[in-house]
Amino acid sequence: MENRLNLYNTRTRTVEPFVPRVDGKVSMYTCGPTVYHYAHIGNLRSYIMEDVLEKFLRYLGYDVTRVMNITDVGHLSSDADTGEDKMLKGARREKKTVLEIAAFYTDAFFSDCEKLHIKRPDVVEPATHCIDDFIRVISGLLEKGYAYEAGGNVYFDTSKLKEYYVLSNQKEEELAVGVRDSVEEDPNKRNKTDFVLWFTKSKFEDQELKWPSPWGVGYPGWHIECSCISMKHLGGYLDLHCGGVDNIFPHHTNEIAQSEAYLGHEWCRYWFHVLHLVDGAGKMSKSKGDFLTVSLLEEKKYQPLAYRMFCLQSHYRKPLEFSYGVLDNVAQAYAKLTARTRSLPEEGELDQQGIASFKEAFITALGNDLNTSSALTVLYDVLKSDLNGSTKRWLVEDFDRVLSLGLLDEEEAPKADAELEAYVLERIEARKAAKKAKDFALADSIRAELLEKGVAIKDTREGTVWELV
Repeated sequence: MENRLNLYNTRTRTVEPFVPRVDGKVSMYTCGPTVYHYAHIGNLRSYIMEDVLEKFLRYLGYDVTRVMNITDVGHLSSDADTGEDKMLKGARREKKTVLEIAAFYTDAFFSDCEKLHIKRPDVVEPATHCIDDFIRVISGLLEKGYAYEAGGNVYFDTSKLKEYYVLSNQKEEELAVGVRDSVEEDPNKRNKTDFVLWFTKSKFEDQELKWPSPWGVGYPGWHIECSCISMKHLGGYLDLHCGGVDNIFPHHTNEIAQSEAYLGHEWCRYWFHVLHLVDGAGKMSKSKGDFLTVSLLEEKKYQPLAYRMFCLQSHYRKPLEFSYGVLDNVAQAYAKLTARTRSLPEEGELDQQGIASFKEAFITALGNDLNTSSALTVLYDVLKSDLNGSTKRWLVEDFDRVLSLGLLDEEEAPKADAELEAYVLERIEARKAAKKAKDFALADSIRAELLEKGVAIKDTREGTVWELV
């Protein structure tokens, strides 16, 4: 296939042509959520941009297979293999079992994705379903001399690698103990960059999920999970690996180390990372306690797709600063945009020359390192053009295969809750009684009162009907 996508590759630190190993086919892996809590909108920025990337690849004609893990065991509160398992932390917080927590927050994650028009990956695999795969790969690493047992755990030996920091410019002497959380150094490690492949000696005795292994009863480390799930479903070669920028080190660095040591060749060529969503206090994080979710935005009357548009207006390799003021502006722009696209008339023959010209501009914009802001500009250019209504509608629908903003979706009629419905019916009966008593002033005031609450009433032969407006 003709290459139409140039993408920044974290591994080479350059924007380069995206050329998959097999012509026309793309194997794509996305680091999924650790399902111990709701995803915050910073997490979801990464998934939105990965969704755009996948849909653009499909738009270009690639046959994409996308795999995502669900981390339901092994992700500790520190990136340096110490601290409490995040799943156990969630279970204690809510007084439920780990599996109950995992099921609830997995469903919540995909509910948020649906609201944001994020496509579900072709394969979604929980880590707890792949214990035999982890044991097989860890055994292979031990046989090849890339791993060792110490203090009851199995560790990967980074000193056996020619180069460890393949995704970053770090040097070993600059490595702090822990990256995202303050942690204690593990005395069992031969090198401070070594990482756990399998825990058989936990610092907390009530770890719920444990399995038998050649090294004792235990559970996998976080990093081994993604490597094994990718290899299980996509084989020994991966075209594209995606995640948030905070995954670069140590998680993706460790994935490369263990995968290429096990396979004996380069595992994944292209690495795609999305920068943080930040607020006035810095990076958005669950560890702060109070964090923004899709549900909270909905409670504040924001349409989730307005947040998707908020993300598309910025380049994925730039930090995106969140504020309600900016979101208000985007929400207004989104409402105007959808009103405009949904009101486009279906008139005129399709202008094939106009379609070809604007499709080329759209592909050029997204092909330039997934520049979604420029792609939105092309969409607005279509709406401002002198093309007829049918051609504009065709292009809007075509572009929305990638943008996924619901630009031509029929707007759902608002629904009343039970309390409002009971109130409306009571006021309609009061108005009926007022009319019967010829108190038309009261009847008119009730109509006006309901209209102020967003309820329009209409008298018909069958009686009074009402609707939200």
